[in-house]
Amino acid sequence: MVEFLPILIVGSIIGAFSIVFILAYIALSKSKEQKEYERNMSDSELVSRLFSYAKPYWKSFLLVFVIMVFSILYDIISPLIMGDIAKILMTDFSLQDLYRRVGVYASMLAVSMICTYCQSIILQRTGQKILSKLRMDIFTHIESLSHDQLNNIPVGKLVTRVTNDTNAISMMFTNVLVTLVKNSMVIVGVFGAMLMLNYALTLMILCFVPFVVLFTVIFRKFSRRVHRNVNDARTDINTYLSENLSGMKITQIFNREEQKMADFLDRSRKLEKAKKQQIYVFGIFRPMVYMLNISTVLCLFYFGAKGYINRTEWLGQIIDGSIVVSFYMYISKFYNPIQTLAEQFDVIQKSFASAEKIFTIMDMKPEVVDEPDAIELDNIRGEIEFKDVWFAYKEGEWVLKGVSFHVEPKQTVAFVGSTGSGKTTILGLMCRNYDIQKGQILIDGIDIKKIKISCLRKHFGQMLQDVFLFSGDIRSNILLRSEGISDEEVMKACQYVNADSFINKLDAGLDEVVRERGNNFSAGQRQLLSFARTIIHQPSVMILDEATANIDTETELLIQDSLEKMKNIGTMLIVAHRLSTIQHADNIILLSRGKIVEQGNHQELLALKGKYYNLYTLQFSKMQLEGK
Repeated sequence: MVEFLPILIVGSIIGAFSIVFILAYIALSKSKEQKEYERNMSDSELVSRLFSYAKPYWKSFLLVFVIMVFSILYDIISPLIMGDIAKILMTDFSLQDLYRRVGVYASMLAVSMICTYCQSIILQRTGQKILSKLRMDIFTHIESLSHDQLNNIPVGKLVTRVTNDTNAISMMFTNVLVTLVKNSMVIVGVFGAMLMLNYALTLMILCFVPFVVLFTVIFRKFSRRVHRNVNDARTDINTYLSENLSGMKITQIFNREEQKMADFLDRSRKLEKAKKQQIYVFGIFRPMVYMLNISTVLCLFYFGAKGYINRTEWLGQIIDGSIVVSFYMYISKFYNPIQTLAEQFDVIQKSFASAEKIFTIMDMKPEVVDEPDAIELDNIRGEIEFKDVWFAYKEGEWVLKGVSFHVEPKQTVAFVGSTGSGKTTILGLMCRNYDIQKGQILIDGIDIKKIKISCLRKHFGQMLQDVFLFSGDIRSNILLRSEGISDEEVMKACQYVNADSFINKLDAGLDEVVRERGNNFSAGQRQLLSFARTIIHQPSVMILDEATANIDTETELLIQDSLEKMKNIGTMLIVAHRLSTIQHADNIILLSRGKIVEQGNHQELLALKGKYYNLYTLQFSKMQLEGK
């Protein structure tokens, strides 16, 4: 019994660690958390969906597999060659025999290195193709989401999904996947070679395998959790930065830099804490595998030395020096892949955690979609009709209540009313930014749900109060990447809406750089560029939502002149608080709390002496007091 005391001590230590890990695993399994936009997908589901992206490149992966076989043969055969070298060194040998064996070993090593290089190149190229396809898919899917869905997901979170999370998945295809297969095959091959060389020592090594499996299963559970926490913390920081960098001017105006910095530090500490948990989990697992490696080597030396010194057989097998050398290398070849698998497993868990986030976004079904029998329309006359339309952003909180009106082609119709009365909502519903709950919206007598969304929006030109300009130049912001439109046509559109009045004064003209959100242009200039952008695409229906708000008087005169010209293009729908800008509209619809209370032209509404009359009188009196 005493002679087996070292083995019993090693077994007791491994058993104690196993009990602790099992208890921790049980405790973690009882604690289940599920956060917004996150669901726990099974590994099989994630693997199936990720492999669908790799399937088109199966030939590349097959080539990598063939190349990989040569490096695997090196891992399996090299210990046998080293054992053979050790055996001849213990006897009389010639240098030619030694050189021959060393030459074979060196040749196999060189082939293995070349194969590894070729494998890496092929995988990197293939992985980048898969990454591009995945990014395109998620970006395209985000584009298909409704305005309501996009409003409910922070921009920083979407940015993280398209950038950080796809990069994490890329690692799996460029490195982890093939390494995982290779190491698995190496383990199987090494085990087979050990079994043929000496089954007694192989059985001894097998005693440690259940603990390797146990530690790996437990590590998987903890690793998945900490990777989710890291992803959540990183997403939180990206979301915070996206919002606060955009609103930095407001932060400076109200002198809230210190408060914002404190909020940022708080989120940074959460990410730091999550990262530490990740390091802690991985820092425990790898030493555990290394402990099993060392324990196996100690047992090898113990039984090998015992059998060699006593000249005895163990389980009917003779152990000599060459077998000990070969098994020592085989144990290294056996556990090194396991340790590498631990690292790769860590990356896999990170990839799976990122894949969960991505697929959760991609599984969000767009709320506004084409009907199966939706049609394409080459032309739209611009006739619009609302029939008893009811709409609510949140269930039960009606924004529009039984709204009905009719707009003739090429008419100019204005919507007025207090904030929250439903004016902007009506304009958004025409383009199917949202779908109504009750009623019907018709374009040229056709229900808009029967028209393809892309076709419908192609015939609408929207000019909003808050004009969004993209980084680039003036030309690209007007064209929005449209092809086949010359600079002469662009300038003609600019002249039509009076945008040429400031473009011609710029040094670079249409090539003038537009900084982020167009902050190097005034509000009026951005609005004129928005008009030019709309005109160049020749819409049948134009929508202006407070397009003349917050601009100077001189620019307003230019915009008013532009509006008069644009009336001849097609149907025009205007939302305005300043009633002086809509006096010449063919029809004015006054809304209050989601209902139409008055409608008619300017003179007809004044004659009614109702709400429109009171509102106009109030604004007119205010303008007189201000001396306008």
